[in-house]
Amino acid sequence: MNAHSRTAAASADAARRSASKDWLRALQSSSAIEQAPERTLAFVLDDVAAAHADAIALLSDQESFTFRALVERSNRYARWALAQTIEKGGVVCLLMENRAEYVAVWLGLTRVGVTVALLNANLSGAALAHCVEAANARHVVVSQRLLGACVEALAGVESAPTIVTYGEAGGDACLDRALERLSGAPLTPTERRDPSLAERALYIYTSGTTGLPKAAIVSHRRLLTWSLWFSGLIDAGPQDRMYNCLPLYHSVGGVVAVFAPLLAGGSVAIRERFSASRFWDEIAAFDCTLFQYIGELCRYLVNAPPCPKETAHRLRLAVGNGLRGDVWRAFQSRFGVPRVLEFYAATESNFSLYNVEGEPGAVGRTPPFLAYRFTTQIVKFDFEREEPMRDAEGRCVRCAVDEAGEAIARIDARGGEFEGYSSRAESEKKMLRNVFENGDAWMRSGDLMRKDARGFFYFVDRIGDTFRWKGENVATFEVGEVLAACPGVVDAIVYGVEVAGHDGRAGMAALAVDATFDLAGLRRHAEATLPPYARPLFLRVGEALETTETFKHKKRALAAQGFDPRATGHALYFAEPGGDSYARIDAALYERIVSGAIRL
Repeated sequence: MNAHSRTAAASADAARRSASKDWLRALQSSSAIEQAPERTLAFVLDDVAAAHADAIALLSDQESFTFRALVERSNRYARWALAQTIEKGGVVCLLMENRAEYVAVWLGLTRVGVTVALLNANLSGAALAHCVEAANARHVVVSQRLLGACVEALAGVESAPTIVTYGEAGGDACLDRALERLSGAPLTPTERRDPSLAERALYIYTSGTTGLPKAAIVSHRRLLTWSLWFSGLIDAGPQDRMYNCLPLYHSVGGVVAVFAPLLAGGSVAIRERFSASRFWDEIAAFDCTLFQYIGELCRYLVNAPPCPKETAHRLRLAVGNGLRGDVWRAFQSRFGVPRVLEFYAATESNFSLYNVEGEPGAVGRTPPFLAYRFTTQIVKFDFEREEPMRDAEGRCVRCAVDEAGEAIARIDARGGEFEGYSSRAESEKKMLRNVFENGDAWMRSGDLMRKDARGFFYFVDRIGDTFRWKGENVATFEVGEVLAACPGVVDAIVYGVEVAGHDGRAGMAALAVDATFDLAGLRRHAEATLPPYARPLFLRVGEALETTETFKHKKRALAAQGFDPRATGHALYFAEPGGDSYARIDAALYERIVSGAIRL
């Protein structure tokens, strides 16, 4: 073995030892949960607060709390719920922008067994009304800024819940004033209504990309497990501060990014929204050591102009999900972030994957010593029927190494419990039965993945996003990665569009580009790196791509507009057969395409 090989082997061995320590800390942190079924998240935080009473816990523009103040504030919310005679198991909706107070609200209400439905602060109208009705809530706590949208949305709701306003502008009737009259001391034995780990703590809504949002059930057990597991995994401590600009109404931004550091005595800087231009200045100003990312945040930072503070920071770890391999390397290299910890999870899911080894592009793997606890398989997928494939005996078929299929996880009591949604019918849709043997039950992830020979899982696409063209399946996520690697392309998303007279859907890409972008160069890049059926026939080109509040691309809206130049003000292009670039689509070219005059 030469010197280079010995160095590489030593580096790989060191990475394995480090990964083993991460897994061990996560297991140790969460191992005692089942030994004390009455110790929910709020009461674990009480113990942390006793040891770090005057240390900063949460910082935001509107207010900041020490550990002592956060616990006292949550006790006031608990007493408010008792004063309103909200029964144990009753539901209160929370509609508030990102701020430290947000955490105190639901922490206090869940302390006395109230379930809190975390409403998307960007919703309005019918979608907002649907979320409130789905929760069967008795009260809605809403900030002054969002009050108008809430009142308007609930105006036509039968048996509408009571709206409780938070904010000084609400006058004497606002929640702020009520809290001032309540004690922040620990609840007395006669006041306590301690929930068990098995009871419901939160409703966290799915994004609603395939319809109206669904309310996923999150028990006290899962709240505590997520918090302690990640606290151990990232080796959080009192010296750590998390930068959190993710929505607090989602599981990652509202639970993991907050309580993983808090339960270790660390702190969290809560920002209302992400800003690429202010990011590094705020990271340095708050002296953050941790950053929780999601979606395309790291890509935005990589594509942003240089910032003097982008390497003048103490970040030791970026943790999150959805980071593409090419951006991963560029992010670490440019900004000097020592480590990236990517993971795969979903609020309603009964399994997670963790890439503690730092393998760029992978979403994680399950180490052999945890295989008994998390049983995940990838099964062949029937793209015509949009469901897992079954063999002649009615069983699902496992995929081979590096073969793409749907990821599923066994539902059992060893770590794979599926809590589902508020709707039993929606819960049933996520389940597969009699998968490999009679009577077994598995949860569908809704995601296509592949697993390599080393056991690393790689995300391929969302089911429903993959489309068929020329008899082949096209994975939009993978094609998007290829296009994003072309010079001049800042961001890329791929989707299928219907073309009259043709089976399947043709590929179309929406691109955000800079001044160096060259159409002919993109076509050469696509032809050199993609098979013919996967090369996009249509392009939509602009300076930015519209995203949701959680930085997901609005792919379905783009697909609905298609390549009709009358449907958008963006520049649209077509890869004419035999051409060496793309032709601008005008009304005449559009008619030639849809009439069949041009053979695709």
